[in-house]
Amino acid sequence: MKPIPVAILGATGSVGQRFLALLDNHPMFKVVALAASDRSEGKPYGQACRWILADPMPAWASEMTLLPAEPQALQAARIVFSALPAEQAKTLEPEFARAGFAVCSNASSYRRESDVPLLLPEVNADHIQLVRAQRLARGWQGCILTNPNCTSTGLTVALKALDQAFGLKRAFVVSLQALSGAGYPGVSSLDILDNVIPNIGGEEEKVEWEPRKMLGQLENDAIRLAEVRFSAHTNRVAVVDGHTVCVSVELGQEATPEQACRALSSYQAPAAARNLPSTPDPVIVVRDETDRPQPRLDRLTGGGMTTVVGRVRPDPLLHLKFVVLSHNTIRGAAGGSIYNAELLVRENLL
Repeated sequence: MKPIPVAILGATGSVGQRFLALLDNHPMFKVVALAASDRSEGKPYGQACRWILADPMPAWASEMTLLPAEPQALQAARIVFSALPAEQAKTLEPEFARAGFAVCSNASSYRRESDVPLLLPEVNADHIQLVRAQRLARGWQGCILTNPNCTSTGLTVALKALDQAFGLKRAFVVSLQALSGAGYPGVSSLDILDNVIPNIGGEEEKVEWEPRKMLGQLENDAIRLAEVRFSAHTNRVAVVDGHTVCVSVELGQEATPEQACRALSSYQAPAAARNLPSTPDPVIVVRDETDRPQPRLDRLTGGGMTTVVGRVRPDPLLHLKFVVLSHNTIRGAAGGSIYNAELLVRENLL
């Protein structure tokens, strides 16, 4: 198929850079436009962007001129990938949707809207059908679809596998979140070195609510939230990439650690979300070492799209406890939005 032209909003930031790197030589999409803030508009991308990824900046991107984040300036694209801050996204993303663009957003602005899909294709691919109701209700030719908070991502993938096999009632979670989740330049070194910051604004509320929407059921053009109760503690730690979450769960029926490991490692994405360029293969890797997963060793499993689970064991208060690791700027951000866009194309919703 002929590559679909796409643009990136917020292209010079850390997530914007990850979008650009993951879209380099993508089999379905071709980047035709990059947009950034007013201070960078009109400059070559290579001049305006302080590149922070380990892989080199693609040569084709370096010479691209940064355009304003306005629909009329990005008419060459059909899909826009949004790495905008939430406040900017709240205003700009609907403008693009009204103008006919499919907006695949990493921002939190529209995740709670009843007609906006909050997508992890390997969990809730059918929720993408909300796009039809969204277009009808809002009179848009385009649409907005979102991926979840980067801490909710790996957590929800693991919980989906357990919920499908045993049912799920309650989850108590403690996050150890990487610095890249705070963007660039992120957290001051004087704040994070020799330290753990036990509060990340708004994160606990997201982690306690977002999985309920993703684990919920699509009924009559709306999502019925899953009846799972969550309690979350969120912490920033001195790790560059990779969010670690320690989880204790009460299941619908008791399961041994061995049964849980089998359910996790055998979990497959819904048929509609399989065999896309970004589909994690496998969806979940279960480590049996006593000290894994670890961000430095495991965050790039499956190219950063696979969820890694370890230390599955009995919990003395609930049923089971375990550790989840997910790459926050790949699976939890740019890679997740790209996967959502691939599903949108497959479902003929573009």
